[in-house]
Amino acid sequence: MLGLKLPTDPRWVNIAEKNIEEILTDHAYCEQKAASTAISLIVTYPEHHDLVREMSALAREEMSHFEMVFKKIEQRGYTLGRERKDEYVNRLQRFFPKTPDRNLRLIHRLLIAALIEARSCERFKVISEHINDKELADFYRKLMISEANHYTLFIKLARQYGSREEVDGMWKSLLDYEADVIKDFGNKEHIHG
Repeated sequence: MLGLKLPTDPRWVNIAEKNIEEILTDHAYCEQKAASTAISLIVTYPEHHDLVREMSALAREEMSHFEMVFKKIEQRGYTLGRERKDEYVNRLQRFFPKTPDRNLRLIHRLLIAALIEARSCERFKVISEHINDKELADFYRKLMISEANHYTLFIKLARQYGSREEVDGMWKSLLDYEADVIKDFGNKEHIHG
């Protein structure tokens, strides 16, 4: 369903499991960044009322996920660490060339957001199926469903602002690029790392 070309090695969970505090901190910031992205899309494209409605709801949901992760951090006696750069996301953002076409920039942003949500969904599935901590397995199983819904929302919106053929072609190219990028990740206790 997600279309990802290179699945996460389930052994990545062994890395994450050795430092749950780190994975939860990274996850919390991923949720915060997702909310920020939704808000940025509202600010940049206020003329698209359907986009504004969807992103308003998404920003609230992503912040509620941030709060849920933060509660897990507190319940376990951990501390929310500092935000770290997400090199995976930075590399994805370099895929599309700069363009003066405002609508095309919107489509690019929506496709990148869809891919980030798809990879997060896939990572949450891997965690839920392979982590020994039953509480976190259940937690990530529930969040996996939300991530899948976010992925489909971003794809649907991208197709709304461009021809399906054009958008699907860009999506396929982005998936191919991501498969090459993700080879360099999976050795850190980060959601995309």
